[in-house]
This record gives sequence, structure tokens and C-alpha cells, in this order.
Amino acid sequence: MIYAVLFEDNNDRADMRTKHMSDHLAFLRKNARKINAAGPLIDTADKTPAGGLWLVEAENHQAVSDLVEADPFYATGLRKSMRILQWSQVFSNE
Repeated sequence: MIYAVLFEDNNDRADMRTKHMSDHLAFLRKNARKINAAGPLIDTADKTPAGGLWLVEAENHQAVSDLVEADPFYATGLRKSMRILQWSQVFSNE
């Protein structure tokens, strides 16, 4: 199954993003077989970081949650909240 993970970040912990970015990117590369895509979300109103989005292939919700909690960003308090949603692709331009 494919899951979309939506993250909302704590703006008062934004320094954690820069401090742990290299570890976070290494984690994404290490888990590239599970994490199909990942990237930041930007607030269009003020162009500030707003969180992130992952597309994850996993057997169940718990496996996705475990993966998120293993991300170096998770323990820093950068993530204010997350939503794990099952996703079904019905269209692709490829």
C-alpha cells in the first residue's frame, strides 16, 4: 500500500532543520526502497517552511509510523504533527 505522510513543523524549532538536515537526508537515502518521494512544504502566503510530505510504500499504518519515528527529525521536536493517510493512485502522467 502507498501512504501519504503530511508533516506540520514547529516554526520555533526551525533551527533543528538545519542542524539535522544531513542526517535526515542520509535517512531518506537509506530508506529509499520504502520512501518513494519526500520533500518540504512551503506556505504560499509568506513563503515560510510549513512541513513536509512523504509518499511511503508499506504493509500497514504502523510500519509507516515506525519509519517516521526513526527519522532524525522526529526526536528534535521539529515535527509539530503528522497525518498518515492511505493513498490510491488513479492517475499518472507517465
